[in-house]
Amino acid sequence: MKLEGLQFLGPRSNGRMVALQVLLACRTGDAFIQDVLDQALTRTSLASADRRLATQLAYGVLRRRGSLDALLSVVVSRPAHQVEPWIWDTLRLGAYQLALLTQIPAHAALHETVELAGSLGRADAKGFINGVLRRLASLVTDDRSDKPGADALPLEQGQYRRLAQAVLPDPTAEPVQYLAAAFSLPVWLALRWHQRHDGDECRRRGFWFAGPAPLWLRVNPLRADRAVFLADLAERGIAAEAGAHPQSVRLNESLPIRDLPGYDQGWFAVQDISAMNVASALAPAPGSRVLDLCAAPGGKTTHLAELMNNRGQIVACDVDERRLKSVGELTRRLGIGIVRTVRLDPEGAVHPDGPFDAALVDAPCTNTGVLGRRPEARWRLKPDEIGHLARLQITLLSEAFERVRPGGAIVYSTCSVEAEENRQVVDEVLRTRPGLKLEADAEHVLGRPGDGGYWARLRRTC
Repeated sequence: MKLEGLQFLGPRSNGRMVALQVLLACRTGDAFIQDVLDQALTRTSLASADRRLATQLAYGVLRRRGSLDALLSVVVSRPAHQVEPWIWDTLRLGAYQLALLTQIPAHAALHETVELAGSLGRADAKGFINGVLRRLASLVTDDRSDKPGADALPLEQGQYRRLAQAVLPDPTAEPVQYLAAAFSLPVWLALRWHQRHDGDECRRRGFWFAGPAPLWLRVNPLRADRAVFLADLAERGIAAEAGAHPQSVRLNESLPIRDLPGYDQGWFAVQDISAMNVASALAPAPGSRVLDLCAAPGGKTTHLAELMNNRGQIVACDVDERRLKSVGELTRRLGIGIVRTVRLDPEGAVHPDGPFDAALVDAPCTNTGVLGRRPEARWRLKPDEIGHLARLQITLLSEAFERVRPGGAIVYSTCSVEAEENRQVVDEVLRTRPGLKLEADAEHVLGRPGDGGYWARLRRTC
C-alpha cells in the first residue's frame, strides 16, 4: 500500500493525521514544509487547537528527526529502510510526543498515534506500532538535567531529559557524534561547528535549533500602525511585544498566522527580526528603481516596497516560477503595487537590464542560520555545497554590480552562519571589482535575538 502526498486528508482528519501526511510529502527532495503544511491546512477544517498541534508535530518531527531515529534504533529490531516509510514516520510522530512534547500525556500520545494506522486502513500495523512505542515509553523518564550525557536527551532552553539507559554517543569521548545525534544535525555540520567553536557554543547552537524559532511579525506601515496593532493583539489576549526594529513585533506564543487580527487586511508579514535588518540596510529611497535578484518568497521584496512608501519600481527576480508566484500573492495581501516579477533563466543567461538605483542580493545559501525555521534544510544539505553556493553567490553579487548605476548601493545577504558564504564572498568580489567599496556589514548571531545571518552594504563608486 502506497501512502504519500496529501490524498488521504479529508474532513475527518485531525492534527496528527495532517502532520503525518505532511511528513510523508516532505520525503520528496523539493518539498518545503511550510508550503506543504499550508496546502494541508487549507484542505481540512481543523479547529485552532488541532491546527496548532499539526504544525507543532510536523515541524518538531522534521526538526528532531535524527534524535528520534537514535531513540527508535534502540527499540526497533530492524533497520529503518526495512520499515515502510509511512510506518517509520508514524513511529517518529509517536516518539516525538513521548520524548520531546512533554505537555501531552503519554497514554494519549500512544493511543492516538497507534490509531492513525486504522484511519489509513492499515489496522494490521497497529500491533507493531503499539509495541515499539510502548518500549520507547519505558525508555523515557521524567527526570531532568542541565548537563549533557549519553542518557540525556536535549529538550529546549538548556534542559535535558534523562533516559533509562545510554542511547546517545558519549559527549566526552565522541563530542561530534553526540552533537549530531542529540541535537539532530548532519554529522558533517556537527564536525564543522566542533572544529570552529567550543562545546558550550556548539550546544547553544543545538538548543537554538532544537525548538521552534520565535515568531516575529513585520508591521506593514502602508496598512497599519505598530502601536495600534499591539493594542489590538493585547485586547484579544495575545501576548506580544515590540522589538528593536521599528516595524517588529514578537509573539510570545505560537499561533496560526491566518487567525491573527489584520492578516487578510495586510497589516503584517511574517519575518524574523534578523531578516528585517537586510532591507533596512539598503534603505531605498521612495521613487527609486530597485533590483531584487533573488526575491522568492517575497519577504524582503515587500519590505523594500514598504520602505519606499510604495513609490518607484522593484524588479523582483527568481529562477523558481512556482515560488515567484508567492511574491505576487504577498504583495497583493500587503497592498503593494510597485513590484514587477521576472523569472530568470536557470542558467543565469537572462537578467533585467539596468541601470538600477539599488540592488538586493539575498543569495541562495546553506540556511545554517535558520535550521529551526527551515528544518528540511539540515537533511538536504551536503558538505560540498558550501563551495558551490559560494561560487554562485560571487556570480550573483557581481551581476548586481553590473546593473547598479555609479553611486548606487547593493546589499548582499544570506541566512547562513558560514564564513565562506558571507564576508569571504564579499571580499572576493571587492578584490575583482575595484569600482566597489564596502560601507558596512553585520553578522547576526544565533539567538541574539533572532536567527543567524549576514548582510553587507556596498557602494558602486564608478
